[in-house]
Amino acid sequence: MTEISALVERVERLKGTQVLCIGDAMLDRFVYGAVDRISPEAPIPVLAIEREDAMLGGAGNVVRNLVALGAHPAFVAVVGDDEPGREVGRLLGEHDGIDPCLVVEPGRQTTIKTRFFASSQQLLRADRETRAKLSDLSRDQLLARADKLIAKTGVVVLSDYGKGVLAPPVVGELIRRARVQGKPVIVDPKGTDYTRYGGATLLTPNRKELHEATGMPVDSDEAVVAAARLLIDTCKVDAVLVTRSQDGMTLVSGNGEVHHLAAEAREVFDVSGAGDTVIATLAAAVASGAGLLEAARIANVAAGIVVGKVGTAVAYAAEVVSALHHDEILSAETKVAGVEAALDVVERWRRKGCKVGFTNGCFDLLHPGHVSLLAQAKGACDRLVVGLNSDASVGRLKGPTRPVQSEAARATVLASLASVDLVVIFGEDTPLELIRTLKPDVLVKGADYTVETVVGAPDVMSWGGRVVLANLVNGQSTTNTIKRMKS
Repeated sequence: MTEISALVERVERLKGTQVLCIGDAMLDRFVYGAVDRISPEAPIPVLAIEREDAMLGGAGNVVRNLVALGAHPAFVAVVGDDEPGREVGRLLGEHDGIDPCLVVEPGRQTTIKTRFFASSQQLLRADRETRAKLSDLSRDQLLARADKLIAKTGVVVLSDYGKGVLAPPVVGELIRRARVQGKPVIVDPKGTDYTRYGGATLLTPNRKELHEATGMPVDSDEAVVAAARLLIDTCKVDAVLVTRSQDGMTLVSGNGEVHHLAAEAREVFDVSGAGDTVIATLAAAVASGAGLLEAARIANVAAGIVVGKVGTAVAYAAEVVSALHHDEILSAETKVAGVEAALDVVERWRRKGCKVGFTNGCFDLLHPGHVSLLAQAKGACDRLVVGLNSDASVGRLKGPTRPVQSEAARATVLASLASVDLVVIFGEDTPLELIRTLKPDVLVKGADYTVETVVGAPDVMSWGGRVVLANLVNGQSTTNTIKRMKS
């Protein structure tokens, strides 16, 4: 078995792994708008707000990444008795496979990070937070809930964002209890005193954090290794994985082994949350039985995926497999995506200023009419997404003898066309929900429709998009082709 094949097999084994994540839960809010004037009150831009989004941040983003990889995480965290804390709970409830155990501490401010954007440019970040240690009652509740979960998990992740949840003596007690039960502990550290993480299996500082924790230079491979070895000796941990941005990663083990992993990113867009992806992937891989080096290789690939996305994104297991196969699979296969992965791609295109178009259909037996429609659709935008009816959807629309080709075959043929940038299979009878999720700038259908009868047209026009009716090629249809074949 080749190394790539072994890593792919490992990624497939991440599904269903049990991971316990403990740390600082946060709420990430994103406020998007437009700026077309300067305030008369001060030399600052006036943001006309258009939309707002919220997602799990901090240790919650580690949990999001674990779910994306197919793991089944348990999550122990502390929130305040406030609306942001309740929103964290609601967001956790939206993700299948998460077992949330939130301790509510009255008087504590749930951490909120609000980012303001205009034209894809971040203007400001505003934080609300509490950094105080936990109350005695909250500490006891957190340890009691963690105790019940440690025995059921394959690995324990401590995601420390310095907001008080993992302050001493809690962090040391969690590590001790996990190691007594034979569970590996992976820590994303914070601050400068890493001795509080003594006994952990692995620390994952970035290069800047490594320098701050050791006071040593980290500007070369040799310097990074020396600083990591100092941490291993002084903190009594088994290994250190240093994330080094464009220089990849360095894994240093207590037995003297050193491995430098080259960066996997092909395009760096946003490094937000990359550390969360790394620790989540490491944890899921270790929980599946991987050694630290194998886990680090997969985490390196996952990190290369998320830095090419917008915001605190996640890496899906299918994306990691595609990235591992990057040099040996057909490019067409990489253009077929699920809804969540497609949303990440579309957001990345928008960040570049691309106009996104959308069209849809069954595309059962591809004919010149389809090719013409797709060419016209691509001519109306910069990037074209094709919504493809699933086999079940085609059967409901066209009858029990259809489709002639499976959805996988139809998607592969569509993705091989230069005019198509992304294919998304949907199971509903219409693509309305997919359109509302992706929010295309241009919606394209054949001229046998009117603007009023195009599914999703009112929605697209409501956010400033437009509807294009493409010219049809006479006599071209899959139904006619099948009739000719039968005759």
